[in-house]
Amino acid sequence: MSMLVSYDPITQLALGEVPITTAEKMSGVVKRAKHAQKSWAALSLSERHQQVILAYEQLVKVQEPLTLLISKEMGKDYQRASYEVTGTVQNADYFCQEIASALAPESQGHGVELQYRPLGVVAVISPWNYPLAMANNLLLPALMAGNTVVLKPSEETPLVAELFVNTLNEVLPEGVLQIAHGDAETGKALVNADINMVAFTGSLAAGKHIMASAASSLKRLVMELGGNDAMIVMASADIDKAVQFAVASSFENAGQMCTSTERVYVDARIADEFEQKVVALASRYQVGPWDQKNVNIGPIVNQKQHKSVLSQLKDAEEKGARFLLGTADYELPFIQPTVVADITADMCLEHDETFGPIVAISRFNHISEAITRANASPYGLGATVFGGAGAADVAEQMEAGMVGVNQGPGGAGPWVGAKQSGFGFHGTAAGHRQFTQLRIISK
Repeated sequence: MSMLVSYDPITQLALGEVPITTAEKMSGVVKRAKHAQKSWAALSLSERHQQVILAYEQLVKVQEPLTLLISKEMGKDYQRASYEVTGTVQNADYFCQEIASALAPESQGHGVELQYRPLGVVAVISPWNYPLAMANNLLLPALMAGNTVVLKPSEETPLVAELFVNTLNEVLPEGVLQIAHGDAETGKALVNADINMVAFTGSLAAGKHIMASAASSLKRLVMELGGNDAMIVMASADIDKAVQFAVASSFENAGQMCTSTERVYVDARIADEFEQKVVALASRYQVGPWDQKNVNIGPIVNQKQHKSVLSQLKDAEEKGARFLLGTADYELPFIQPTVVADITADMCLEHDETFGPIVAISRFNHISEAITRANASPYGLGATVFGGAGAADVAEQMEAGMVGVNQGPGGAGPWVGAKQSGFGFHGTAAGHRQFTQLRIISK
């Protein structure tokens, strides 16, 4: 049996292994999911709700092991890993109630009823940067809707997913939730299988492949495909608040976050002060292993990603960027807090997703210039504008699915990307219904 080994990104020591779901095994996995889906869908929404809540209650006993696995597998510091686990476990009841409310039949009057029916088998393909939370955000609405789920977690964090799924399956009926481990080949086999929907979080390239593969059978898709979030800092901005957000957003989870601030455009009139304060704050961040006290930034998840970040930094250095903090060369597995100024449109730091602890800054003289550069990207996940009067007008011109004014993007709405950052969306009632087939009954 082929095995997938999980490695500690700091020590490179093996943490454990799980069996790989080969392409040959995938048909059996899907067959079991299709068989289980019939009886799962036959339950009422209330009955599924009760079973899902009971399953999630089992996670309480494994909160500590899940936290440690997140820290060990992808390097996130213990506190952040703990927040991810406790948020998933403790919010399950509220999340399920929200989903149940969204999926309840709606009367339209005149004998017309809107029903939110199951689709069938849903593939959830989740990333490594938030290995529990990101899987959970897609898995829960799919299950509550009466679908069965095959979870394909990232090969970087298989042990987190294995413990998560095995614990839920102590309660869930057999075949309702299964796990498929492996690399991209396993993911391709799952997407190409006889399933009804793919819910995916990952790279733009993988998303395009999934969309092409899904076309022949018109599989439903919900995809979040990364971002290259821009931040505009107007001359009227509260500089201290803008600095705090720029650094915190750029460095969160070692910059390995889909809505990390990747490009900062600051008005030239306040740029000197802004840059000086960014450097002062960024210098306070500490880098190290997950169990070291006061660590803010952990390791980059693997050698490939580390090399990608360094490549972007070296490209910027060669093209004339100023390094205000840090260098373009760091040894594995860490990248120190880095602040780079004078970013130009031809630099990789501007037009590619970085996924590292980098604050990349560029100055502008006219707000129209900042808006144009911010929008000159195939990505459009999140964006942020800091400023006083006129900030809301600038936000209206940003081409992103989520735009924050003097705060981060997202909030209480659906998690949605514009342009090539997303296809479909999830979260809130509208997002939960993406996992269903709308049926209209007229009596």
